[in-house]
Amino acid sequence: MASACRAIGRPAVSDPVTTDEPKVRIRELYKIFGDMPQEVLAHVCQGMTKAELLDLHSHVLGLRDINLDIPARKLQVIMGLSGSGKSTLIRHLNRLIEPTSGEIWIDGEDVLAMNDKALRDLRRFKMSMVFQKFGLLPHRTVQENVEYGLTIQGITDGEAAARASRWIDRVGLSGFERHYPGQLSGGMQQRVGLARALATDAEILLMDEAFSALDPLIRTDMQTILLELQEELHKTIIFITHDLDEALRIGERIAILRDGEIIQASDPQDILMNPADGYITDFIKDVNRAKVVRMRTIMGPGGPAAGAPVDAAETIEQALPKLHAAPDGLCPVMRDGRQVGTAGLDAAIRALRPPAASSAQYS
Repeated sequence: MASACRAIGRPAVSDPVTTDEPKVRIRELYKIFGDMPQEVLAHVCQGMTKAELLDLHSHVLGLRDINLDIPARKLQVIMGLSGSGKSTLIRHLNRLIEPTSGEIWIDGEDVLAMNDKALRDLRRFKMSMVFQKFGLLPHRTVQENVEYGLTIQGITDGEAAARASRWIDRVGLSGFERHYPGQLSGGMQQRVGLARALATDAEILLMDEAFSALDPLIRTDMQTILLELQEELHKTIIFITHDLDEALRIGERIAILRDGEIIQASDPQDILMNPADGYITDFIKDVNRAKVVRMRTIMGPGGPAAGAPVDAAETIEQALPKLHAAPDGLCPVMRDGRQVGTAGLDAAIRALRPPAASSAQYS
C-alpha cells in the first residue's frame, strides 16, 4: 500500500542508514478510525491534530506517519501512555488491524500484499503473540494450552506434547501440566502464555502489555525470565508497555509514542541523556538515573587511569565505589577484556543530573 500522504504532496521520508536489513520495516504508516478514513486522511497529512480531527470530522487518529526499523534478534520496546497508539501499532504487524495508508515489510516481504494463505502462515509460523489478559483457553489444561499453537501448525501429537513439556519446564511450571488456567495465579498464567508463544518457534514475538496485569514482584520476575530466555534464544521481540522502568530494564531500543506519533526512537541510554523534546524530558524526569545510566554512556576516550577497572555495562550505582576510590579520579572502562574508555566521578555526577523539566502542558 503506497503512501497516500506522499501522493498528495507530503515530502517522502528518507530511509535511515542501516548496515543490515531490518527484520521489520514500517514506513509512513497511518491509521484513522471512522466511517471515511480515506476521505479525512488528507487533512491529517496536512497537519490536522488528533483533537481537531475528532472535533471537526468525528474520526479518531490512531497512528500518524510511523517510520520504524526493528532489527532482527533484538528486543524493541514500544511505549507510551494510554491512547498513544502503541497497541494499535503492534496489531498492524500481523494485520489484526488494517492500516489506512503506509507500508509494513517483514524479512523484505510486503505484509500488506499478502493473500489470505500467506497471512495465515505469517501468523502461524513467523509470529507469536502474548496478550495482557493471558488469552488462555479456560477449558484446556496448561499442557493443552501450550500445545495449541503447535496443533495449528500441523505438528504431530507426540512432537507437540514433547515440545510443550520442554517449554513448560523452561518457564518453571513443571508439575502443573494438568492444571487449568483458573487454578493458577496471574503470574503462572502469563508463564503459560509465554511458553505457548515460544513453543511455536516463531522468529518474532509480539508482547502487548504482557506483564502489566501482574503484581510488581511477579512482574519483575517475568521480566527476568524474558531477559534470560532472550539471552539464549535471540528472538525478535516487540514489547508494548506504558511503564518506563520496565522499558528501560528490558529494551535494547525504545520507541516512545504520543497521540499516535513516534516522538523519539533510540537506544535507552540515548533517550535518557539526549531527550528529543520537552515531552520526553518530562517523561524521563523521575527515572533513578544511577540505576540505569551505564559506564559506556559516560566514558571518555581511553588512556591511563589508576582506578579499578569497571565494565562498560555497569550502571553508575554499581561502579560508584570504584569511581570514588580512584586515586587519579579515573577508572578504565572495559569491554570483553580490553579498555574502551575512561570514566570518573565528575562524569558520573553530571550524568545524574536530569535535564531541566519542561513547562509545557500536555493533553
